[in-house]
Amino acid sequence: MEYKDYYKILGVEKSAGKDEIKKAFRKLAMKYHPDKNKGDKTAEEKFKEINEANEVLSDDNKRKKYDELGSNWQNYQQAGGSQEGFNWGRYTNQGQGGSYSFNGNFEDLFGGSGYSDFFDMFFGGTGSGSRRGRKQSRRTSAMKGQDFESSIDITLEEAFSGTSKVFRVNDQSIKLNIKPGIQNGHVLKLPGKGGAGHSGGQAGDLLIRINILKHIKFERKGNDLYAELNIPLYDCMLGGKTEYNTLKGTVKIDIPKECPDDKVFRLPKMGMPVYGKNNDFGDLYLTVKAEFPKNLTKKETELFNELKKLRGK
Repeated sequence: MEYKDYYKILGVEKSAGKDEIKKAFRKLAMKYHPDKNKGDKTAEEKFKEINEANEVLSDDNKRKKYDELGSNWQNYQQAGGSQEGFNWGRYTNQGQGGSYSFNGNFEDLFGGSGYSDFFDMFFGGTGSGSRRGRKQSRRTSAMKGQDFESSIDITLEEAFSGTSKVFRVNDQSIKLNIKPGIQNGHVLKLPGKGGAGHSGGQAGDLLIRINILKHIKFERKGNDLYAELNIPLYDCMLGGKTEYNTLKGTVKIDIPKECPDDKVFRLPKMGMPVYGKNNDFGDLYLTVKAEFPKNLTKKETELFNELKKLRGK
């Protein structure tokens, strides 16, 4: 019976931690998953092999026993695979009737699959108990289908009001309802709309990432909105009123006399809706930008000159 190097199978060093082992397993499992390699026996065997390696290396007790066996494998081979001359009892649990059995859980993220004779001999021992366990472990368990990922573009106005989008995936017409206030990059999950399950397993999920398009006027920061408020120079100097079109509608703003450029007006509750909450909004911040008159008439030029003289300039 051939010794299996589980570290080599997963492509990790013997010093690899659990996170590194998990990452390597996920990457290989996705590559050799039966859904991606239908009818490919080589990929199927590889998938079983990496499942087996992960089963051992992700479990502290199994990994310890496996590492101990590695340094004594030559002794085991010389003993002809029998218990004589090799302390097999160090690695297995004594069962009833002198047989050896392993009662662990062979399920993992992708579902269980068959294990090799090496695994059964090492963790299951010999005898009828092991043969029954081997037969059971080789039954292919149901595996969830692959998750699909996609993205969808919406405008800031759609994010403000909420919207619905209809699209097709796997010949299915899907309606996606988007609540008001959704954030850029938010991922919506549609359960069961991904890849088909394997061996009776449930279908995967469809993950939709929301991409909010850049707005010509508003900049969003969290639930707050920021924009510029363009005011004629005369109103900045003399004061007055102006109107501004927000996403909630038109509002009137009082401009104080001698309003400085870059002054910020805060309009409470005029920003974006808070996602998942009713009647809760962020604020709108408007920064004053004075508009200087252009193409002055002769009379306007004279008046500005007169003002200049009055100011002593």
